[in-house]
Amino acid sequence: MRKMTQMILVLFLLFFSSAYAVASDRYRYGQGYGLGYGHGYIGMASEKFVTGITNTATGFVELPKNIILTTQKDNILHGMTIGLVSGVMHTVARTVIGVFDVATFLIPTPPSIQPAFVWQDFSAETSY
Repeated sequence: MRKMTQMILVLFLLFFSSAYAVASDRYRYGQGYGLGYGHGYIGMASEKFVTGITNTATGFVELPKNIILTTQKDNILHGMTIGLVSGVMHTVARTVIGVFDVATFLIPTPPSIQPAFVWQDFSAETSY
């Protein structure tokens, strides 16, 4: 039993050290989030947690955003139909991805959504 506990501890440490190495490489080559929470594992994990909570809470803003963008691009009829449908889809997607980011914040990964927050670059369509 003691050997099994030691083996699990070693695997656990290897798992988290490899995630830290990947995270530090991202910052070394300029591919970090850039939101200012700091470098390293703790900074990236907390950044993912904050963006997840924020996207979960503000996902509904995608609805008016997509209606406005579609109206500006095409016309009011498209904005109220296609923009509405697109807004609902983006609202659900941003909220679900936010919940997923909160649930998996211990695994530091770059943001799945561009822009990272709904209010960043409000005139750009959201991409995944």
